[in-house]
Amino acid sequence: MIDLTTAGSAPRRLKILSYNVHSCVGTDRKLDPARVADVIAALEPDVIGLQEVDVGRSRTGGIDQAQVLASLLRMDYHFHPALTLEEERYGDAILTTLPARMVKADVLPSHGEQRGALCIEVNVGEHVVQVVNTHLGLRSRDRRVQINALLGSDWLAHPEWQAKPRILIGDLNSTPLTRTYKRVASAYRDAHAAAHQSPKATFPSRFPLLRLDHVFLSEQVRAVEARVVSTPLSRLASDHLPLLVTVEIAQ
Repeated sequence: MIDLTTAGSAPRRLKILSYNVHSCVGTDRKLDPARVADVIAALEPDVIGLQEVDVGRSRTGGIDQAQVLASLLRMDYHFHPALTLEEERYGDAILTTLPARMVKADVLPSHGEQRGALCIEVNVGEHVVQVVNTHLGLRSRDRRVQINALLGSDWLAHPEWQAKPRILIGDLNSTPLTRTYKRVASAYRDAHAAAHQSPKATFPSRFPLLRLDHVFLSEQVRAVEARVVSTPLSRLASDHLPLLVTVEIAQ
């Protein structure tokens, strides 16, 4: 968890997790939020960006998965439904152990399945860090428009955000060869590259071939470590593997 014991003006260290939980349905087709929570708990993250979260959907028993996971992990949570069908909602969540407040939550431009994003501010010592979580579309043209929106003045380039450390978490449905990935990498640093570590694929979890899940950092955030977590449990709990990034917030 977050290291707040360092004296003086030393950088604050925290652990960031990006995890597409596939509505808590594992590769064995079993619905099991507790299993997803066990994967997360073993990693002790401070901030978690979850994608594909069901709330009140009949297909997953009508439960509020964001609330259930937050309760199991003893964290606070913020949820945004990218898609709402009557009482059923589906979208993204951010869970954290830190003091936090919602800054923005909205849909993104979409021609295919509707996508969205949410941003919270977390207090890390004397710092206020902006954390954005998203899940981009399956269509390449949607992803390009969506990432441009996130990098624009309504989101990450908002004038009030520019002086603050910023972290973008998400399943971007984009490998490093795509125009979407290259667009965001031109503005923010890929945590794997910033930590000087070889990246690994995150999807599908049993036999990973594609690197779809990413954490990007602004210049005020230093990557210490980035790793894809492949364990027997994580390969079973979801069709994506979680990506864990340890960072330090610069003074």
